[in-house]
Amino acid sequence: MYSNEDYLLELLTEAGLISQEEIDSIRGQLQGRESVVERLISDNRLSEEQVAQVCAQSSSMDYVDLAHLPIAPDVFDLVSDEVAKRFRAVPVADDGTYLTVAVADPLDFEVLDSLPHMLSREIHTVCATPSAINHIIQQNYGGAVAEETADDSFTVVGADGDEDAAADDAPIIKMVSSILLDSFKMKASDIHIEPMETCLRIRYRIDGKLVEIDNHPKKLHPAIIARIKVMSGSMSIAEKRLPQDGRIQIRVAGKEVDLRVSSVPSNHGESIVMRILDKTSLMLGLPELGFLSDDQETIEKMIRLPDGIVLVTGPTGSGKTTTLYGCLNTINTPDRKIITVEDPVEYELAGINQVMVNTDIGMTFAAALRAMMRQAPNVIMLGEIRDAETAGIAIQAALTGHLVFSTLHTNDAPGAVARLADIGVKRFLVASSVRAILAQRLVRKLCPSCKAPALLTDREMRTLNLDAKQAAESDIMGPQGCDNCRQSGYKGRAGIFEIFKVDDEVRHLINEELTSPQLRRRARELGMRTLREDGIRKVLAGMTSASEVMRVTMADSD
Repeated sequence: MYSNEDYLLELLTEAGLISQEEIDSIRGQLQGRESVVERLISDNRLSEEQVAQVCAQSSSMDYVDLAHLPIAPDVFDLVSDEVAKRFRAVPVADDGTYLTVAVADPLDFEVLDSLPHMLSREIHTVCATPSAINHIIQQNYGGAVAEETADDSFTVVGADGDEDAAADDAPIIKMVSSILLDSFKMKASDIHIEPMETCLRIRYRIDGKLVEIDNHPKKLHPAIIARIKVMSGSMSIAEKRLPQDGRIQIRVAGKEVDLRVSSVPSNHGESIVMRILDKTSLMLGLPELGFLSDDQETIEKMIRLPDGIVLVTGPTGSGKTTTLYGCLNTINTPDRKIITVEDPVEYELAGINQVMVNTDIGMTFAAALRAMMRQAPNVIMLGEIRDAETAGIAIQAALTGHLVFSTLHTNDAPGAVARLADIGVKRFLVASSVRAILAQRLVRKLCPSCKAPALLTDREMRTLNLDAKQAAESDIMGPQGCDNCRQSGYKGRAGIFEIFKVDDEVRHLINEELTSPQLRRRARELGMRTLREDGIRKVLAGMTSASEVMRVTMADSD
């Protein structure tokens, strides 16, 4: 939208319209081609007029309100529709000497330099809002600016890094490209292409929920599967009886996106799932993960400790890896050496050494971790603690002055202690090395465009253990549905958390070999909030709905 957004954000900050904290918070939420300024405007934290006035002042231009500026109809003949749309610039007055042209981005010096040459006139530039200029273009030149269709650019990157430039018009190629492009626009996390008895079903997972998008004739199934395998570059078209894995790299609107492809033979043919990994969209900080201020303060203290283990637990798909990346982003500074061991490396993190597990050549978690210890790291991240050998090396690393992050598959935070004991770790080692255990789930956030005040039902009040006074004093909202959220009422997801701090008293309890229920009860007595209790706080804050928290925390009824 703006050519020099970083400079513009500095101007807006200096003008007191936004803070650096707001900018940092929003950057972690962005997806696709949306910019920080666009998000600030869409969230009503800034108006287009404010941005345009700051731009105008910094460029020593006048700001004009095109909606209330009389413009002679014949002046539009002085600028072609190609120039108007390309440069987002419209003529507003001509005094015979100077042609006054309104521009949407006065920070784009290439536009300012090019206009006099393109129009062969002396130009006087003024600044107007992008939407006002688009409106003038639509009224007088017939159509919107070209930038609005830029999101439709789509290319496939080959295995050697060269773009697939074949301009093939085959319908199957267009259909597969359309499936991938639509999934990206809808911010889906994965694509499911499933052969049914009489049709081929296409589903996207959006905000954790599978949504049926389309059904195609069954006869298209072999061609679509073959096209996807060809795009992956490593999957065999001839092999249809065995599962296969592959990877596709695409560039959508200038952004690099990885697709992890998995095919499995089913009773009606091969089923394909493509997981979408947007490599530029995971620079999240702790606030964007869903931590409220008090929990964020607690976690920041834990992840800045010099040594020990910080565990993140939860089922598959609960956002554990995203939380670990968010923690690493928070502490990633030039004075720390951070190494990760992952299977596979899903997202590339700038300034961090990432190692991928490859069991075929003996590069297991344990082997990689042993090698990492000779690299003198300050911080180590393990994708998952899976066995006693890996756990033992991680604990030794923690006990010898390293900060270790990892994940476990357990239902709650205290249950991680029993899980480590089950795989062969002695309790006294758990007690002496683990600093904090974080359990989490993901809940859908209410759509900011259509959420509205809501009243809780009697059942919701009872289930969430709320009274009428609490509800009346809170900002409880409910889903409505609009075009922005595909009528679902929800857009995006955030975490709900259970933070189990391992202090001296908890270490004593672990050494006493308390069972998981006993340890959980004691942790709650010491102040630990459960997943449901954290979810209730987010309902009262208007972030999500009561029904969503109840759905995600059905097992957490205590």
